Amino acid sequence: MLMAAFSATISGSSRFLSSTSLPKRKISASSPSPQCRSFPLPKPFPLSRLNIGSRLERGKSLTICAQTSVSDISVEKSMDEVNLPKGDMWSVHKFGGTCVGTSQRIKNVADIIISDDSERKLVVVSAMSKVTDMMYDLINKAQSRDDSYISALDAVLEKHNSTALDLLDGDDLATFLSQLHHDVSNLKAMLRAIYIAGHVTESFSDFVVGHGELWSAQMLSYVVRKNGIDCKWMDTREVLIVNPTSSNQVDPDFMESERKLEKWFSQNPSKIIIATGFIASTPQNIPTTLKRDGSDFSAAIMGALFRARQVTIWTDVDGVYSADPRKVSEAVILRKLSYQEAWEMSYFGANVLHPRTIIPVMRYDIPIVIRNIFNLSSPGTKICHSASEDVDGQILDSLVKGFATIDNLALVNVEGTGMAGVPGTASAIFSAVKDVGANVIMISQASSEHSVCFAVPEKEVRAVAEALQSRFRQALDAGRLSQVAVIPNCSILAAVGQKMASTPGVSATLFNALAKANINIRAIAQGCSEYNITVVLKREDCIRALRAVHSRFYLSRTTIAMGIIGPGLIGAALLDQLRDQVAVLKEEFNIDLRVMGITGSRTMLLSEVGIDLSRWRELLKQKGQVADLEKFTQHVHGNHFIPNTALVDCTADSNVASCYHDWLCKGIHVITPNKKANSGPLDKYLKLRALQRQSYTHYFYEATVGAGLPIVSTLRGLLETGDRILRIEGIFSGTLSYIFNNFTGTRTFSEVVTEAKEAGYTEPDPRDDLSGTDVARKVIILARESGLKLELSDIAVQTLVPEPLRATASADDFMKQLPQFDTDITKERQDAEESGEVLRYVGVVDAINQKGVVELRRYSKSHPFAQLSGSDNIIAFTTTRYKEQPLIVRGPGAGAQVTAGGVFSDILRLASYLGAPS
Repeated sequence: MLMAAFSATISGSSRFLSSTSLPKRKISASSPSPQCRSFPLPKPFPLSRLNIGSRLERGKSLTICAQTSVSDISVEKSMDEVNLPKGDMWSVHKFGGTCVGTSQRIKNVADIIISDDSERKLVVVSAMSKVTDMMYDLINKAQSRDDSYISALDAVLEKHNSTALDLLDGDDLATFLSQLHHDVSNLKAMLRAIYIAGHVTESFSDFVVGHGELWSAQMLSYVVRKNGIDCKWMDTREVLIVNPTSSNQVDPDFMESERKLEKWFSQNPSKIIIATGFIASTPQNIPTTLKRDGSDFSAAIMGALFRARQVTIWTDVDGVYSADPRKVSEAVILRKLSYQEAWEMSYFGANVLHPRTIIPVMRYDIPIVIRNIFNLSSPGTKICHSASEDVDGQILDSLVKGFATIDNLALVNVEGTGMAGVPGTASAIFSAVKDVGANVIMISQASSEHSVCFAVPEKEVRAVAEALQSRFRQALDAGRLSQVAVIPNCSILAAVGQKMASTPGVSATLFNALAKANINIRAIAQGCSEYNITVVLKREDCIRALRAVHSRFYLSRTTIAMGIIGPGLIGAALLDQLRDQVAVLKEEFNIDLRVMGITGSRTMLLSEVGIDLSRWRELLKQKGQVADLEKFTQHVHGNHFIPNTALVDCTADSNVASCYHDWLCKGIHVITPNKKANSGPLDKYLKLRALQRQSYTHYFYEATVGAGLPIVSTLRGLLETGDRILRIEGIFSGTLSYIFNNFTGTRTFSEVVTEAKEAGYTEPDPRDDLSGTDVARKVIILARESGLKLELSDIAVQTLVPEPLRATASADDFMKQLPQFDTDITKERQDAEESGEVLRYVGVVDAINQKGVVELRRYSKSHPFAQLSGSDNIIAFTTTRYKEQPLIVRGPGAGAQVTAGGVFSDILRLASYLGAPS
């Protein structure tokens, strides 16, 4: 059908075939212009080689300009043959479609070629930007019988016509435009044939799409020649011979290509050669392509054929990144990669090179350099045999060079006890997969042989599952296989690095980083070469996982997305401390703390990139929205670009505390000075702590007891080292410490309470301090940390609020009536003073008797509790090790600044746990 259509088109198109209408040009040795060649049919080029189906009538001739057959070409030469020099005098450059996308960019490419001081240069060029896609679109429209292929071809013509008008003039312009219009006329006739037939063969398709490279190579050669420099252009179909394979790839025939290259060079000697990328010929001299990314492959093959010093791939990025910069904003340019590292990263989807591109240059140890044509100051990435480096005295080599991901995958798990020890099971599995044409990306099998799992593209998994169900139907029915299960919505994360081999701890570090980001691994694979470790994850976890492992290997900062709940006294002080310290933490400790949201009870402020803490008060007023804790949580945790999330609760709200369990379940770390969760119902506390121990999500609450003092951490240190707590006794309230430190001489109790309130030491209602409830909460927290299972109601509390005033309506009324009750407590103080003692309001954890108490006690003036001043706290730990002389912790125990400092310390502890340098 296609042959009949093609013959009909030929007979009706004198422009396409008529040997009288097409100019026959004599080719001079120096001319870079395209050559119109007339091929007698059927010899040497039968159209059957394009898989048309039959041949043109014998005796006709097909005139196709520098495109179809490349055999038996007779070109007049006036010079003797010249041998091809090979070696370091040659440098190879490859410029992609973006690099030659406009006339100005083509001029820039010419400048780069001319400025290269190499003795000889070979330049491989792609088609202009988008042209290859446009050519494929022409074919698709034609075979779909869409008449718009004609206007689409006109657009291709106009793109190159206008570019040539910008670049060329005189005879060069006339020659190129004549050839361009001739080529387009031929293409129009061929596309008409495809349109009539309604289908296209691969040979026709390859022939059509290769024109973009022919045109860009010719234009670039003209531009270089305009600068007075000798230059030839090469149609690589005359040189590169490749053997198509069954996997939509081609294998270069180096011996035949080398022979043809030497012949070509002997007829076209030049120090600068502009060669077409992407296109080649089969051993039967049929035009073909090197498939997608073929221009890079062309450059690598040419580098090997010329034994070049270096192959430079010019693109629009500064080099190879340690991770996809669209997913990891802190990804860095890798200055050097080994061939194996580049190969691995390419396979796993990194924007490096196609893996096959590396094969030709590896044979001769030729380095590949990735450069940015739009940023000539960047040195790019060098891919070579050895990737160790020392730049400016700093070793930039890392055990893990980079990370890459593949999305839209599914895991297939074939499982059953009948598989163990049965030869051929794996062969049968993958034979069935091969039969449906699916691509297996990763395989993982336990040594027990109980199961085999593998990853395939999600679009292919249904066919794979059905094939396996059919292949193993008998085994499934008999119970030898238990299931063929499909796990959809997966992604692969690969860590790549040549120095991972035989280095202990790399896998542990990788898995630890994922665990601390609360990410579950579904499958693992690592070859004995140890160039990569591959894990399969949930798709929604992929970016967070990538960010977590990237940070852990010090390729970027340890980044934590934080939400601050409660910008009151403590929250505001914390935000101001963060403001003053974030730059130092970033610069000196590689810790990046980003406050993504601030919420109060009425208003919240959200940011996608991090709030400017120098203006947070102003921004909260200007851009604040109605507070919604659920929305706030989703916003802070929903940023997949940051792997770690922490919510900092600076309130005293039990409703906020009730959310901790859900937050920890979602992988959100919690830091708080809020005592409500740890002093609330025992069952909820135990559930919270159990969850904390079972996961890698952290819950820090040092500031719940003693503000910024290390009370909880000291207690944990004692217990974890095997000490046994006997008793914890202390002055836990900074407010009550201040009151009793100043309740001396002739001063009345109410007078000192009034002074403390005016100084800001008390709560707005002093009864909240005097009731002893706050101290009781601290006692119950320490009791539970010590292993006692007590409820808050089990703590005996002596309140300092006179009973008649407990129901007083307001704090002001309470303060007015308090002097009426000074007598009793003044007498207590006088009795103590007469005995050489002082009054102190203390909390006690009696671990031996399994109880806690909060009360007013008398201590001798030599006791450490009597030595306090101001609002200091003091806690004494009596243990089996510190029995005779208790371990004392003393310091400021009240105030927003010290409490915020305690919270800040917990944030930095979290960063250390997540991988920041200690």
